[in-house]
Amino acid sequence: MKIKRVLNSSVVLAVDENKKEYVCFGKGIGYGKKFGDTVEKETVDQIFMPVENIQINEYLKLLDDIPPIYLDITQKIVSKAEKELGSKLNMSIYFTLSDHLNFAVERAKKDINITNRVYWEIKNYYPEEFKIGKYALNLLNELMDSKLAEEEAANIAFHIINAQSQSNDSKDSMKYAKMIGGIVNLVRYSIGSHLKMEGIHYQRFITHVKFFTERFFNNQMLSDENDAMYEQIATLYPESMEIAYKIKNYIIKVYGGDISKDELTYLAVHINRLQAYNEINT
Repeated sequence: MKIKRVLNSSVVLAVDENKKEYVCFGKGIGYGKKFGDTVEKETVDQIFMPVENIQINEYLKLLDDIPPIYLDITQKIVSKAEKELGSKLNMSIYFTLSDHLNFAVERAKKDINITNRVYWEIKNYYPEEFKIGKYALNLLNELMDSKLAEEEAANIAFHIINAQSQSNDSKDSMKYAKMIGGIVNLVRYSIGSHLKMEGIHYQRFITHVKFFTERFFNNQMLSDENDAMYEQIATLYPESMEIAYKIKNYIIKVYGGDISKDELTYLAVHINRLQAYNEINT
């Protein structure tokens, strides 16, 4: 591949023999390079082929104002996240997270604080991503000699959560976290005692709610119409089913969408397990 444009010392835009454009990341990949130079394979960490020119051009504009150090930090964060989470992240995070980190440090220098409205939800419902966010925060504070607050770890985790989704809608994580928070709060208040946030049943409940939320927003609700199982669970666990219906009414009122009997059934099953565990350990 030949260099078409040096974006900064860590990123170049290159073209192959078929004139396809690639964004190439690598520490020092663009240092001392110019138009027409060959891209040295040993300097390349990541290669991306722009799928949509409009989208990639918007991303490239971001890089004009981002110091190379933030791209290097982002690569370390992404590498850590992919190793810890066991999955590849969407390529857009290299651009969006680098831009965010740069902006976060600039805000800190000017004593500008922007509150993360879903800090608690991200910290509690996405512990693995938040852990990576804490790693990133410590790395950023160390390398940039900044003093960003812990809340920034949730902002970074937000980018990681979003990059795991096939969707590029940057609002997805916010929507998911808000719905998860709304459902958990409903269950907490309905149970009527301090909800134990430790143990396997709570983690299973949170995992179920996460997948439920994804199914809801992707219009993939469970719909086997298993009336027999619904009736059985409603008879065995009436209190849990009542809470499940509160969730249903909440979703209708706030999000304007309904949920199926099957979803109600599985919610009631997980709520019952949570209730039983909570009663034993209260």
